[in-house]
Formats: sequence, C-alpha cells, structure tokens
Amino acid sequence: MSEHDTYQTPLSSRYASKEMAHLFSAENRFHTWRKLWLTLAIAEKQLGLPIPDAAIDEMNQNLNLDAEQFKIAEMEEKKRRHDVMAHVHTFGKVAPSAAGIIHLGATSCYVTDNADLIFIRTALTLVIKKLAVVLDRFASFASQYRDLPTLGFTHFQPAQLTTVGKRATLWLQELLWDLRNIKRARDDLGFRGVKGTTGTQASFLALFDGDHDKVEELDQLVTTMSGFSYAYPVTSQTYSRKIDVDVLAPLASFGATAHKIATDLRLLASLKEVEEPFESTQIGSSAMAYKRNPMRSERICSLARHLMALHQNALGTASVQWFERTLDDSANRRVTLPEAFLTADIVLTTLQNVSEGLVVYPRVIARRIAQELPFMATENIIMALVKKGGDRQDAHEKIRVLSHEAAYQVKQLGEENDLIERVRKDAYFGPIKDELDSLLDPRSFIGRAPQQVDKFLKEWVAPALADAEVKAAVDKGGKAELSV
Repeated sequence: MSEHDTYQTPLSSRYASKEMAHLFSAENRFHTWRKLWLTLAIAEKQLGLPIPDAAIDEMNQNLNLDAEQFKIAEMEEKKRRHDVMAHVHTFGKVAPSAAGIIHLGATSCYVTDNADLIFIRTALTLVIKKLAVVLDRFASFASQYRDLPTLGFTHFQPAQLTTVGKRATLWLQELLWDLRNIKRARDDLGFRGVKGTTGTQASFLALFDGDHDKVEELDQLVTTMSGFSYAYPVTSQTYSRKIDVDVLAPLASFGATAHKIATDLRLLASLKEVEEPFESTQIGSSAMAYKRNPMRSERICSLARHLMALHQNALGTASVQWFERTLDDSANRRVTLPEAFLTADIVLTTLQNVSEGLVVYPRVIARRIAQELPFMATENIIMALVKKGGDRQDAHEKIRVLSHEAAYQVKQLGEENDLIERVRKDAYFGPIKDELDSLLDPRSFIGRAPQQVDKFLKEWVAPALADAEVKAAVDKGGKAELSV
C-alpha cells in the first residue's frame, strides 16, 4: 500500500465537507510535512547553522506535491519501507540544494506528530464552527415552539405535559456543553516541537555544540513559527497519546448528544408528532411505498455510535505506549484520528440539515394530549371539588372508579378516553362541571416551560452565540445540503 493510500479514509470521499476531507488528505499531510521541514531549516539557519539561502528558497517553492512526486514517494517507500524517509528523498529531488539538510537533527515524529497536532487543532475549529450553526438552528426551533404543549414521556410512557420548545432546550443544553468541551480541548492543545528521538534533544544539542540555550530557543522558535503558543515541556519520541484521548473524548461526548437527539426525533416520527425533512420524491421503502423512514436521524445514530467507539481506540493506544514509544500506535492513529473528525463532520452536517427542516404536527400532538390528559387532570378535578366543599377521600374514590371504567374502554374495547364525559354525567361532580373545560386546558399543565425556554435562551444560548468565533460561523453558515 502506498503512503498516498495509507492516509485515505472511506468517509472522506463522499460525505464529509470539502474542508474536513482536504484537511486529512494525503496532499495536505505531505504539504504540511514539507512546511515543517522548511520551518525547521529556517529556524536552524537563524540560530547559526550553515544552511544556504538556495536550500530555503527551493524548499519554499516546492511545498506542494504533484502527481509525479507522489509516484516517486510511492517508489521510495517501497524501497525504503519508511514513509518519512521516502518523503525526505522525494522532497530532496525537487529541492536539491536542500537535500542534505532536510530533516536535520529531527526524528520522524517531528513531522508526523507536529503535523497531527496542526490537523487536530484545525479540525477542532471546523467542528466548533459547524456545531455553532447547529446550536443556532435548534435555538430558533425552541423559541418558535416555546409554548406548544406536548405530552412528556418518562420510561417512554405518558407523563406530565411539557412543550415542544422545552424539550428542544434539553438538546441545546447538551450541545452547549459539547461546544464548551471541544473549545477547551482545542485551546489546551500544545505542540510537540523539536525533541529528538527519545525526547532528550540530544541531536540538536550536538548540532549546536552543546549550547542548551540555542536548543531551547530552537524549540520555541519552531513552535511559534508553526502557530502554537507553547510546546509540551517534556515528551518521549512522540507527544503523549493521552492528548489524543483528551481530544477524542469531547467528540465522543458530542456523539452521545447527537445520538440522543436523533433517537428522540425517530421516536417522535413514529408518533407522527415531529418529522425530519422528507423530499417529495424521496422513497422510504422499496416495498412499502407509504413509508416515511427517518433515514437522516438513523444515519446520525449509526455514525454517532462509531464516533463514540473511536474514543476507546485512543484509550487503548495511550495505555500501551512502552517507555519512550512503540510503533503499534501508528496504524491505529492514522485511521482513528481522521475517522473521528470526518465522522463528527458528517454527523454535524446531517444534524444541521435535520434541524433546518423539522416539521411539527400540532393537531397530532393535541390529539395525543387529549387521549392522556383526562387521567392527568384527575388530581386537578379532586382539588377543585374540595375547594367547593367536597371531601377529598370521597372524590378520590369516585375518580378512581370512573378512571378504571374509562381505562377499560380504551384498553379492552379500543374506544376513546371518555373519562371526562363520565365525570360530567355524574351528579357528584355537579359543583365543578362549569370548570371542567378550564381544568383540561393543556396550557395549565405545562408549568413554567415557556418561561424556562425564554430564560435559557436569553441567559445561556444567546451569550454562547454572541461569542465572536461562534457568531462569525453562524453568520457564514448556509443551509446544510446532503448529497444523499
């Protein structure tokens, strides 16, 4: 297998955004390696090593690989069985004045690990931008349906009423936590810098004739030139694979959020209360022409499970790094890291597409409320009767008997819930018959849900969306289109 193929993933070619797919492409990876070699050469020259200007110029003019160079790199790797050295020699062919100083003092992880940290930081930024847009879309949805009563569910059994908007704030709150966690992971990220084969910087100390200050200056200079504020103070040959754990953890956590949201939407679609977008020519089933399967939400769940599982790879890899390093991390990470970000990218695109096209069916929701509300209203009926001078225990017994009779109609005979009609016909409840309609108003069962939505959006979501980086992402974010 060529190095060009090694860094490709099946997700990148069809579903991921162009930005994320390019970030983890072979072209960008090896372009970044060359930039790192150029940065090292410039820094070494600046600190006094005899590197000719022509070497710097030729390297700078050949940072991008063409098809012919990829072929050369592939042949070099077949011969040398070492990807980094294959690219050192390939780069030297187009920058001959630099052939003797490319990779000077460095070990392979100088380019591989530092490049990975660059990719991770950029990928986290792309995820943050897409997550910002998803937050904005669900915030609009929550605001629009802030006071629309809907049946709540605990254990997926009918429970007290909530509102469609309040339910959406539960999704939003988890997305806000994901935004916070992913930002933290990105902003905490450091650089490996120049550390040598086992992290001791011995090769660089030799290059600079034992000058410790120059070695430290080189490390800081390369770090700063690469756009990082600091380098990890100590490393082995690699940066600690614990960093990968810390990066994939918030992505996996987001996967759990996305899976929960998509699962809720799949259940709501089954209830016919809320549906994801469904095109006029879309086919739900090859056999059952009437079907409207929630395939977008199902895709989110499918990929979110994969995203959550990838974190286990990072944990396993970090736990088995012997002493200063072992190479069994390499092949795993070349798959795991790109897959994690490509998967998160696809999930976010799909989730945005769903959030922008959700269809709510208020009449279906109202009908389901009407089926369950009579039972829920029984305590209100009892309290109203007591206020009129009735006995609480007598009222409770009356309601209990009538409720069981109504339940028999629903469960055994398949009829509608007629509890309220039974109450109306029972002379015992005569003192409150005129109040029954108001006692059954769904809006009287939603508590502070609308006010909670308003406060949450104002005090938590709005400040998050007002952040300069987030606001810019939302302002630039168009509608999410899915290729399939």
